[in-house]
Amino acid sequence: MIQTMRAAVLDGPQRFSVARVPVPRPDPGEVLIRLEGCGVCASNVEPWEGQPWSTWPGAPGGMGHEGWGRIAALGEGVGGLSVGDRVTALTERSYAEYDTAPAAMVVPLPASLDGMPVPGEPVACALNIFARSDIRAGQTVAIVGIGFLGAILTRLATDAGARVIAVSRRAETLDLARRMGASETIPMDDHWRIIEDVRRLTDGHMPQRVIECVGKQWPLDLAGDLVAEGGRLVIAGYHQDGPRQVNMQMWNWKGIDIASAHERDAAVRVAGLRAAVDALAQGRLDLGPLLTGSYPLEDLGEALAATRDKPGGFVKAWVAL
Repeated sequence: MIQTMRAAVLDGPQRFSVARVPVPRPDPGEVLIRLEGCGVCASNVEPWEGQPWSTWPGAPGGMGHEGWGRIAALGEGVGGLSVGDRVTALTERSYAEYDTAPAAMVVPLPASLDGMPVPGEPVACALNIFARSDIRAGQTVAIVGIGFLGAILTRLATDAGARVIAVSRRAETLDLARRMGASETIPMDDHWRIIEDVRRLTDGHMPQRVIECVGKQWPLDLAGDLVAEGGRLVIAGYHQDGPRQVNMQMWNWKGIDIASAHERDAAVRVAGLRAAVDALAQGRLDLGPLLTGSYPLEDLGEALAATRDKPGGFVKAWVAL
């Protein structure tokens, strides 16, 4: 069996190296996955840029959590999975050629997805966020921030019979939102003009559901201003770069529900992963227009820079392994 592997190591702010390190061994109840690829998550950008609480070097493969590939070995006691199975999984160190995962966090991929990149974890996040949003036919839903997550949520909300108003900075992502089913699109440039545009589009009623997908202070403020009285504000953006302030007076007066839609329960997360694989296999979701950049492991820093800067028609990067 191969003893060593290539793995990306974060050596300091915006500095990756590729090291040769031992291949991890699966513990009892785990599997070893020979990775084909790993999606690049926007939540990696701030740690890559460096935060006051950061320490270096990082763990080999660290931050990579959107991996897929084939099972290379089984730990003791694993049943229902076989060496050679193509899978996606909830992993932790998948910016590397191999990673381990608990067998309970692994979902087999059907033959219909052969040859396709399948970063299941971010699709699972979208489906779990959608479930927390409680979107119903006939509602108006505003989605603030159209990237990979916002585009999938646009598709899911539209398929559920909702009318989607997409708000985003870039003309390319507004075009993407329309392709994913958005009824109206609004450039995210002027706070008060956006509110007035949404008010006009909803005849003054405002959206019953607003999903914030950016993870920054202004979009969160905007989302709170857009949601209707008695509606639901869904916080899907990953707010990891420091505390936020919210207008609790306004939230309280409106009587809105708040859903911080980040799942930590392992059973809920893997259920979302299974639902993600089903949605992809059935063709209800197509990642083709969303996976816009493939990078070798050595260029992981470039992939993260693109994730931050979003050049051209960029939506989401992945690392080919």
